Parts: sequence; C-alpha cells; structure tokens
Amino acid sequence: MKEKVVLAYSGGLDTTAIIPWLKENYDYEVICVCIDCGQESELEGLDERAKACGADKLYIEDVTDEFCDDYIVPCVKAHAVYENKYLLGTSMARPLIAKRLVEIARKEGAVAICHGATGKGNDQVRFELGIKALAPDLKIIAVWRDPKWTLDSRESEIEYCHAHGIHLPFSADNSYSRDRNIWHISHEGLELEEPGNAPNYDHLLVLGVTPEKAPEEGEIVKMTFEAGVPKSVNGKEMKVSDIIRELNRLGGKHGIGIVDIVENRVVGMKSRGVYETPGGTILYEAHQQLEELILDRDTYTVKKDLGNKYADVVYEGKWFTPLREALQAFIDSTQKYVTGEVTFKLYKGNIIKMGETSPYSIYSESIASFTTGDLYDHKDAEGFINLFGLSSKVRAMKQGPFEELTER
Repeated sequence: MKEKVVLAYSGGLDTTAIIPWLKENYDYEVICVCIDCGQESELEGLDERAKACGADKLYIEDVTDEFCDDYIVPCVKAHAVYENKYLLGTSMARPLIAKRLVEIARKEGAVAICHGATGKGNDQVRFELGIKALAPDLKIIAVWRDPKWTLDSRESEIEYCHAHGIHLPFSADNSYSRDRNIWHISHEGLELEEPGNAPNYDHLLVLGVTPEKAPEEGEIVKMTFEAGVPKSVNGKEMKVSDIIRELNRLGGKHGIGIVDIVENRVVGMKSRGVYETPGGTILYEAHQQLEELILDRDTYTVKKDLGNKYADVVYEGKWFTPLREALQAFIDSTQKYVTGEVTFKLYKGNIIKMGETSPYSIYSESIASFTTGDLYDHKDAEGFINLFGLSSKVRAMKQGPFEELTER
C-alpha cells in the first residue's frame, strides 16, 4: 500500500494543484483535510473539486465552536492585539488547524503533512511549529520551499492542472489574497502592495461597509460577560460562536473594525494588509470596558504588558508552548470576577461607551465623589505625596533644582 500524506486543503487554486503534484512527485495517497473555522460559502463544492483533482479522501471538519471557545476567548481575555492593531484572526486559527491535521494524520496512519503556505509568510511558521509540537515524528512538506515545486504563478498552476486533465473554475485574473474565518477576513495584494495607495474599499470589503456608508442613526447594544466569557447580546443568551456572528452583523452594518496596517511578519519583512474584524473589535472593546470596573491598578498594568506578550506568542505560532500556557494561567486568574453588563452605541465606525455594571466592581462612588466621605480623607493625601515625592525632593536638595541642572 502507498504511504499517506494529509494535505491542508482550502479548495483554492494552490491546494488544488498540490493534489496531483503530490501524487506525481511523492506517489502518496492524498488525504485532503479542510478545517472549517467559519469560512461559510468558501466551502461550497469542495468535495467534487477534491475528487476531480485525484484526492483519495476528503475530510471537512467543522471546528468553529472549538475555535471560538478555546482559541478566540483566551485571546479576548488577554486583550491580545499584535502591534496595536491586529486582532490575530489568522494567527488564532492556525494552531487549531495544525492540531486537527495531526489528529487525522494519526487516524489515517499518514507519514507526512503537507501545506501550501508560501515561503514568505507567517503561516508556514505557525503550521509547522504546531505540527512539530504535537507530532515531531511526522514529515512536513512545504511545497513552496520544495525544489520539485516549479509552479510560480496562477497561470502556471492552471496550466499544470489542465495538463493533468483537471478543468476547474479558476481564472488567471489577479485578485486579493484573502483569509476568512468566523472572526475576520484579511486582504492582501493588488493596490495594497504599495503602501502609498489608499485601499479600494468599494472593491475590497466583504463583511461590512465603510463608516461613511454606515447608517445615520446609531444603535445601542448591551452585552453580558461571566468570568470574562461573553454570554448574551441584547438580552439573548447565545454560545460564543453565535455571539460573534451577531456582533459581525452589527459591526459590519456600522462600519466597525476596518484596519489598514503595515505589520512586521515573523520572517522579517513588512507586509501591508487590510483586516475586517467587526464583531471581534466590538467584543474586545466591550470586554475591556467591563475590566475597567473590576481589575485593580497593578493587575491591570501587568495584564496589559502580558497581553502584548501573549499577542506576540500567538502571532509567532507558539500556541503549544509552556510560555503560552503560563501566560494563560495568569490571564485566567484575572478573569475570575470579570462578570457584568456593558452598554455601548455603534455609530459610523465608533464604539461609544454608554455605561457598565458589575457585582464585583471596585469602583466606589463615595470615594470617587468630590464630597468627603468616611473612606477617604483629603488630608491623607499630604503624607502620601510627601513620601511619593521624597526621592525628587532629596535629589533637588543635594544637586539643585531640575531646571538649574539642565542649564549647566
């Protein structure tokens, strides 16, 4: 019997051409695996397409709920944002895809896993780090780095398929390179390759509209959380995946979550892309709005720093590492009391706070008020300031006033 290879299969032109290429160059039995993280219409016709290309078997695995519960929610709790803008839509999905590829490879007795990620991108790093962490014995075939892979354009891939009797509905026309799941959709290529060009949003956007085209009337939304996990939208309790779908609808309608970024890839180059993350942007903002009531200053400060580190770890594909688990343990401990309700208005690309409540709020009106209360005496501030500023005072006494020193 032939050895088996598991191919991460999207149904796009690249992975379509890879099926006959694997058979021709490695003589493998090809097991195609499409991991559904909420791509929706992109999955239509995959079964027929895979079989037409010579695949021996096709798995279509719906992992949307697992993606939302076990990968998205931890990132929301961490407020993990890469380089202040990117909400990790692609990054979060890759470790789960790698995990499922390994599970099916074990089930099928495969000796290798193949992916079609390019040699310039982040995904090759993310897929392969995940596979190595979970199945170090499996061979990895990265076609774009394989010397046997000579197809360097859409035209050459289409010609290769035609030469193998595969006639598929792909054109050689250029289009954006996109990645979609329930959390977001990314766009790269065409005019975006030149940072000096404005994005052609009329041609580009999929999940929503620009703020200019959003309704003239804002929309008020209420959300609840329990221990950092979203539970309801506008009074309706839903599982996390359905909450994200509803927030995508609302956010897309009001022009929320469109980001144009030049980011630093893991492999060292800069790349420019536009991300649509309407529901995710709302969810991040709502969660942080609630945290403001509940977390103390020191915890909030450290969590912000570790949230940035968490974002770097996820972006770099290091999900299955002791560091990510250690960061997660700290983050989860901060979420114990992040329970309550937040209200906000969506209006032309903006998320406007309208109030928040929590049974675990450490905000005290009696303390924060300008009226003197029992818990805070204005006179106590004098001693605090004396101690807090003692080092500055001693330095000035010993070395002279600051302005005098800078003029010397």
